[in-house]
Amino acid sequence: MKGFGMVKVGEVAWLEHEKPVAGPLDAILRPLYVAPCSSDTHMSHGGSGPAEDVILGHEAIGEVVEVGSLVTKFKPGDVVVVPCTTPDWTQEGIQTKHGNNAHDVGMIASFKFLTAKDGVFAEFFHVNNADSNLVLLPEGVDPEAALMCTDMMSTGFYGAEMANISLGDTVVVFGIGPVGLMAVAGARMYGAGKLIAIGTRPNCVKLAREYGATDIISYKDGDVVEQILKVAGGQVDACIVAGGKADSINKALAVTKPNGSIGNVNYFDSSETFTIPAPQVMLGMGDITIRGGFAPGGAVRMKKLLNLIQAGRVHPEKMLNYKFEGFDKIPDAFKVMDEKPADLIKPVVKITW
Repeated sequence: MKGFGMVKVGEVAWLEHEKPVAGPLDAILRPLYVAPCSSDTHMSHGGSGPAEDVILGHEAIGEVVEVGSLVTKFKPGDVVVVPCTTPDWTQEGIQTKHGNNAHDVGMIASFKFLTAKDGVFAEFFHVNNADSNLVLLPEGVDPEAALMCTDMMSTGFYGAEMANISLGDTVVVFGIGPVGLMAVAGARMYGAGKLIAIGTRPNCVKLAREYGATDIISYKDGDVVEQILKVAGGQVDACIVAGGKADSINKALAVTKPNGSIGNVNYFDSSETFTIPAPQVMLGMGDITIRGGFAPGGAVRMKKLLNLIQAGRVHPEKMLNYKFEGFDKIPDAFKVMDEKPADLIKPVVKITW
C-alpha cells in the first residue's frame, strides 16, 4: 500500500509498505479525514529521536474495511472516530493503576501510531482493540469537528484537567496553537474566571477570545511574566503550558501561587533540558503541582468529547482553516503544517475513495 511518511530524519516522501493485518481484536481502516499535526513535523525533523521508513499521521476519521474475529461493535462500512491514543486494554498497566491510559506498557506506549506501527497517512491503517478504542461518528456531528477530538481537543482539555482548575480560578494558557486553543476552551468549561492566553497570531487571538479567553498577552510587548502578574493582579491559580520551549515551565512557576497547579501538554524537543532555580519552587516548599501528560485515548473519552460537540458547547472545527481534498494532497497539508504560514491554525485533508 501507499503511505506518506519519513524516509529518514529530515526527508519525507511517499512510501510503499505492506498492508496491515488485523488480529482478532483489531480493525483495518482507510482514512476519510486526516489532519497533520506539529507532532508529525516535529518527528520528521528528529525531535523525537532517530526514525526511518515510517508512515506518519495520527489524527483520523476512518471507514472500517475489515474487523478481527472477536470484534463485535463494528463492521465494514462503519465511519468511526479514531483517537490518537489507542491503549492495549489487556495490559495490567492500565487495569491495576489509576491515571492516564496513555501508558499501557510504558511511557506513552499507548500512542501506537508512529511509534509501534505506521500512522494514518496511508491507504489503510491498523487500530488495535477496536471495540474499546473506536467510536461511531455520531449522526449530525461534523466529521471535521469530530476529527479534532482525536488529539487537539483531547490534549488541550487534558491540560485543563491536569491544572486542577476550580470555579472562578485565574488561569494562564501559554501558547494558542490548536492545542492551546482547546486548552482555553477546556479551562473555560472547567470554571476558569479570568482566563489569560499568550499568543500573537491575529486569527488565533480572535479564536482564543471566542473560546473563552478574557485577556491576551503578547511576548512582543515585553516580559511575559511581568505582563501576567500585572493583568492578573498577582500570581494565578493555574497554568496550562501548550507551547514554547523548556523555559515555559519556569515562566509558569514564576506566576503560579502556592498550592497552585501547572498542566503541561507541550511536546518538548529531546535535546532540551529543564533547569529550575530553587526560588521558583519556593525552596521546595511551594506545594505547586506540575504535571505533564499525553492525550488520553479510548472510546469512553472520545464519546465524552463528542458529547460536548453535540451539545454545542465547543466548536473545534473552527480551527481548520487550510482545507485540502484528495489522498494525494496529504504532502501539501503536511508542508503547510511544517512551514506554518502566518495565518495557519490547522490543516485538514478530506479523502474520497
